[in-house]
Amino acid sequence: MKIAITGGKGGTGKSTVATSLAIELGKKNKVLLIDADADCPNDHLILSIKRKKIKNVFQLIPKWDFKKCIKCGKCSLVCKQHAIVFVKGNYPIFIPEQCNGCKACMFACPVKAIGKDKKKVGSIYEGKKGNIDFLSAELQPNQPSSEFVINALNDYIKSKNKKYDFILVDTAAGTHCDVIAALEQCDIAFAVTEPTPLGEHDLKLILELLKILKIPCKIVLNKSDVGEKKLIERIANKFKIKIAVEIPYEKSIMESYSKGEPVSHKSIKKLAEDLKNGKTR
Repeated sequence: MKIAITGGKGGTGKSTVATSLAIELGKKNKVLLIDADADCPNDHLILSIKRKKIKNVFQLIPKWDFKKCIKCGKCSLVCKQHAIVFVKGNYPIFIPEQCNGCKACMFACPVKAIGKDKKKVGSIYEGKKGNIDFLSAELQPNQPSSEFVINALNDYIKSKNKKYDFILVDTAAGTHCDVIAALEQCDIAFAVTEPTPLGEHDLKLILELLKILKIPCKIVLNKSDVGEKKLIERIANKFKIKIAVEIPYEKSIMESYSKGEPVSHKSIKKLAEDLKNGKTR
């Protein structure tokens, strides 16, 4: 079973839930934990896993042949990322850090003066803790999009062809392309939120995305005894989705988090048991 731990808002406790759930499930099952928040991966810090780089990820970028270039500037006109600067009468100036590899400039060039090159956009890491195999993706600093790194991570997972009882995917926050890439092929998603107006607003966004992707979903309500629980209950009722577990705002949880340790709490244990017994569908 491939399970996404996701959420529309950052800071709600996705990584805390993902790592703690991995520890619980890993006591008697073979688990793969995937940190798919390539912009800011931190699951390895919570689990004290020493990562090992196994692969660099490269992205296609354009390369100009100035012997063919006629200085028409059409390549800059189609570049939505503003990675190509053109001044009339001069050759185009390329800013590779801004390029997302869309190839529009290659198609627009009337004299086929633009070929292919590549740049490093990120890396894939692995590690291990007990019965938990660990993979994470990390975006190279100053790169515009982590979607390519997540797609490379997905391809690597398929190539491993290793059997697991549970695969947990800790996505980035939000509803953008890298989150969609991480959610692909997941059997179920847990949307982690908190009982605040911001939590309500961003929960609605992620639930709308999961509905479009046709991924079954349940809600994990973190800090459940702080704020207005009715805000989240209202969204749950609107989408006809259940709140799977409620995690209280307790000192023991905060202490574990501040020490960089996975949280052990009855709510996480309940969620793990429900998954093992097939009660989350």
